[in-house]
Amino acid sequence: MNRLTGTRLKMWLVVIAVFVLGCVTGASLSGVYRSRADGGRQRMDGRHGEGRDIFGKMHRDLNLNDEQAAQVRAILDETRREFHKLRAEARPRYDTIRQNSRTRIRAVLTPEQQQIFDAKAAKRDAKQKERERSEP
Repeated sequence: MNRLTGTRLKMWLVVIAVFVLGCVTGASLSGVYRSRADGGRQRMDGRHGEGRDIFGKMHRDLNLNDEQAAQVRAILDETRREFHKLRAEARPRYDTIRQNSRTRIRAVLTPEQQQIFDAKAAKRDAKQKERERSEP
């Protein structure tokens, strides 16, 4: 293998490694962000954890009376609003970190790779916005 081919191969390996690391980092940060923003709570829409509804599970497991059920539901509703507020407050910082990462990754890509990367990033962003809209 001549020197030019070896250098080119190394360059592509670095580009691919950076891209993969960026994807892994983004996915990891997304999981950490959701975990912390949710305060470790089980999602109430059934996408994670056992059961579709924390309140329903608590009501059944604890055999709550009507008064307790009303109080627990109010507490869970208030908690959900607090978590939504926290996510909204943290969102700009999270977005800045994600955008900085994308900018750095784009800097090592060719124009053709940048187009592919941008399209995939736009698709991920659209999915994220859809998830946010569907949250209770």
